[in-house]
Amino acid sequence: MIKEAAELIRKGKRVTAFTGAGISVESGIPPFRGPEGLWNRYDPKILEINYFRHNPEQSWMVIKKIFYDFFGTAKFNKSHKALAVLEEKKLLSSIITQNIDNLHQEAGSRVVHEYHGNSKRLVCMDCGEFFPSSEIDLNSLPPLCSSCGSGLLKPDFIFFGEPIPEPAGSNSIDDAERSDVFLIIGTSGEIMPASMIPYAAKKNNSKIIEINTERSSFTNSITDIFLQGKATETLSKLLEAVLKTPLL
Repeated sequence: MIKEAAELIRKGKRVTAFTGAGISVESGIPPFRGPEGLWNRYDPKILEINYFRHNPEQSWMVIKKIFYDFFGTAKFNKSHKALAVLEEKKLLSSIITQNIDNLHQEAGSRVVHEYHGNSKRLVCMDCGEFFPSSEIDLNSLPPLCSSCGSGLLKPDFIFFGEPIPEPAGSNSIDDAERSDVFLIIGTSGEIMPASMIPYAAKKNNSKIIEINTERSSFTNSITDIFLQGKATETLSKLLEAVLKTPLL
């Protein structure tokens, strides 16, 4: 099945990857949901936009701990690098990611649609100015905007109650609909509206290759080739089969 999937990728005119938490788990980033999910340890209300507006200090204390003290040390893994190599070889057109960890870009991928935003940026809720999170002192909470002087800074990923950011939302659907080969990697399809993106690809007759450790809501509905396993191992094997040479 690896060989069959590799042949589809080699012959594909427009190949798109759709990634979720499973691709970053092997970088030490836990998923939000499930038995080992973060919401079993932390109250998800800290990421509710109205709660954040009214309780910025309380929210930021937990946000800093999760996304900057802990997640901030994560490094990209072989699966992120494999996708970057496929893009470099012009065998992958783009990545649509639900992740906010910036690891695809750090691995070298250039065309990445961040469907849920990016934790490496902060945005002022008053003036809209953006700041790299590395340039903001998070020892003084909540952080305030140095541009307008008083605005509350928020991580530039979507909170509960916020819409999907543009143009990432539209670009994701456009790329899914234009794809003739669509890779699903490390996502179970439980999060709406992101879970509808692969269906947009299938509706336009895209061949669906799924890489997951367990069967998902996609497996029996739209998946053409199901490659069961960890993202790093499976993508490394797939890359070797596509390029016919071991690179990772």
